[in-house]
Amino acid sequence: MTDHTHPPLTHETLKPEAAAWFASLRDRICAEFEAVEREAGGDAVFTRTGWERPGGGGGVMSVLRGAVFEKAGVNISVVEGSFSAEFAAKIPGADEDPRFWAAGISLVAHPRSPKLPAVHMNTRLIVTQKGWFGGGGDLTPLQPGTEEAREDSATFHAAYRAACDKHDPGYYPRFKAWCDEYFFLPHRNEPRGAGGIFYDYLDSGDVAADFAFTRDVGEAFLAGYFPIARRRWAEAYTPEEREAQLIRRGRYVEFNLLYDRGTMFGLKTGGNTEAILMSMPPEVKWP
Repeated sequence: MTDHTHPPLTHETLKPEAAAWFASLRDRICAEFEAVEREAGGDAVFTRTGWERPGGGGGVMSVLRGAVFEKAGVNISVVEGSFSAEFAAKIPGADEDPRFWAAGISLVAHPRSPKLPAVHMNTRLIVTQKGWFGGGGDLTPLQPGTEEAREDSATFHAAYRAACDKHDPGYYPRFKAWCDEYFFLPHRNEPRGAGGIFYDYLDSGDVAADFAFTRDVGEAFLAGYFPIARRRWAEAYTPEEREAQLIRRGRYVEFNLLYDRGTMFGLKTGGNTEAILMSMPPEVKWP
């Protein structure tokens, strides 16, 4: 006898719950950034700006400029429409029908102190004629080889390993390697930072399990980054370290403008330009 009381979850039916989850995660992450600012004696809070996409949907851009975080941005969006023919050819399930729906959260934080690593995280659900999850997080310390950077990297990676191992012991090695490959600048032959995890096109056949994993990736950011922020924000630094930090930030700009999938997706689907480029650092130098 077939049980019709609980129909199987699909990417289509998950849309409202996924969009609500990304918004709730945004609220918790913003609250934690603001808490660190208060602990440092500041009072910076996020300014939220809503935007609408002409082709359907929109989002909210949240930006904080504080004493610890020179700039932190946490964006959410829910958009729908049709891909261009050129872009649709590259997207699973969109080659025959270009319609899409996408929701997600994306954040980047550029700390004021070079002792505190920059960080990026995003998770998303995309639905075409197929559906899948993607996301991850990565850490960018100023000097990856130092003892402090190794300690911070260990904290960050431990949180993501725990999230992965909860679902599949093969996830962490697979998604860590994908992150190392993805966040790499070929024109400089160097990694962007200390890595983390990255995954895309995740569709195991169990939508509920994939969504649970994606939620845990979001939780891992809270567990993996804010202990580092509290450990490092008050450490003294030199003008030379600050100068090196500004030059290092240039790598962020180069990657996001040349290679980043999220940047390309947003620009090619009519997203809000300011929200898409929110990841850019507030001050940067090239030697």
